Amino acid sequence: MNRMHFADSSDDDLLRAMMAGDEDAFTALYRRHQGSVYRFALHMSGSTDIAEEVTQEVFVFLIRGAKQYDCSRGSLNGFLYGVARNHVMRRLERDRSYGEPPDDAYSVDDDTFGHIVRSRQVDCLRKALLALPEHYREVLVLCELEEMDYARAAEVLECPIGTIRSRLNRARQMLAVKLRANERCPA
Repeated sequence: MNRMHFADSSDDDLLRAMMAGDEDAFTALYRRHQGSVYRFALHMSGSTDIAEEVTQEVFVFLIRGAKQYDCSRGSLNGFLYGVARNHVMRRLERDRSYGEPPDDAYSVDDDTFGHIVRSRQVDCLRKALLALPEHYREVLVLCELEEMDYARAAEVLECPIGTIRSRLNRARQMLAVKLRANERCPA
C-alpha cells in the first residue's frame, strides 16, 4: 500500500498492511485513532497519566493482538474503545482511584477571572462525571463527549441499543442531580 493513499484507506486496509509489516500503516492508524482513545481514557479515569498509559497499551495491544479484531463484529474504532475500556477498568480497580481526579489532570493556564470560572465549571462537571457508576459514566462519555451514536456505543459496550438509551437517560439524570447538589460550582 502506498503511503500517499493512507489518508484515503479504510481502517481494515491499514490494519492488513500493518499486519503485513508496514510500519507506516500502523502510524496512520495511530494518528487516526489516538486522540479519541486518549479522550475516552481521560474522561473515564480523570487522570492524564492513566489516559496516556492506556492509550499506549491500546496501541501495543493492536500491534500484538491485531488478529483478535474481527471486522464482522464491528469497526476498528469500536474495538479500540473496547480495549481502552478494559484497560481503564483494570487500572482503576488496581489503583482504587474512583474519587477525586489528581491535581495534574486539569491544570489552569492563566489567572483571568473568566478562565477561572470556566475552569471551575469544567472541574465540577468532571468530578460529577467521575462520581457516576462506571456503566453510566462510560455511556455518557461515548454518546455525549465522544458524540458516538447509539449503535456504535452499543457495539463498544457489547450491549443492546435499548440498554444504551436507558443508561444514557439515567446517566443524564444522575449527572444533573450531582451538579445541582454541588453548591460550590458556579451557576
